Amino acid sequence: MLKNVGIIGYGVYIPSFRLSVGEVASYWGKNPQDVENSLGVLEKAIPGADEDAVTMGVEAGLNALKMAKISPADLEVVYVGSESHPYAVNPSATIIAEALGVGRNYLAADLEFACKAGTAGLENVAGLLEAKLVNYGLVIGTDAAQAKPHDALEYTAGTGAAAFILGRNRAKFVARILAFNSYSSDTPDFWRRDGIAYPSHQGRFTGEPAYFKHVLGAAKQLLQKTKLKPQDFAYCVFHMPNGKFPLEAAKRLGFKKEQIEPSLVSEKSAIPILLRLYSA
Repeated sequence: MLKNVGIIGYGVYIPSFRLSVGEVASYWGKNPQDVENSLGVLEKAIPGADEDAVTMGVEAGLNALKMAKISPADLEVVYVGSESHPYAVNPSATIIAEALGVGRNYLAADLEFACKAGTAGLENVAGLLEAKLVNYGLVIGTDAAQAKPHDALEYTAGTGAAAFILGRNRAKFVARILAFNSYSSDTPDFWRRDGIAYPSHQGRFTGEPAYFKHVLGAAKQLLQKTKLKPQDFAYCVFHMPNGKFPLEAAKRLGFKKEQIEPSLVSEKSAIPILLRLYSA
């Protein structure tokens, strides 16, 4: 269990542009309502012509600094996790840190690990804080939508950024981080080779052997490590590649729908559909 690590500020940025699932479905000759009901998603955010993972990361970082009420120069770590770094060689972390005014005395690193690079950054900064090697660290998860035309990801791969500033001063904590657990394997359900414009995935293989095996495996180990049970939590939040997967994960682990409902980021009009599925 971690003793002195917490979030002291966070910020998000989501572009204003939207692409509806129904519009994509209609273009490919599919029934929009069938696709919406299948995914539990009605629309996704897409980047403007002048937006990418770096610009969104800057905006999220600025919002996190406003909440944390610290100087950018106080940051000693900047990690940026993404599947869509603008440069193959030239770190997003240093571009973002420069724009934020961090200075020069900081550790910078770009992380890439489909869907969990930002989470890996949080764990790394938490370790540095617990070891008292740093006082403040910034972690950003940011992605611009990437999807091959006429692919399932075209409906759900969205755009946005979230930034978290972690520290050791309990008086500043917005939320304390008690523990974390990692569950990793070489499961090639999702990939993009160098020079290829769009990621590929193994369709339904991304469900049971990928999402559920890892999310449930990590969650069960975390509950065992902390000696906690689902009923000990007010809310639970799970990775949401579509509307159905997090609900199914919560149900299998023993969480009630009231615990998972506030975390659903699907448009509100899609949530009743999802909750009916949860009760089925």
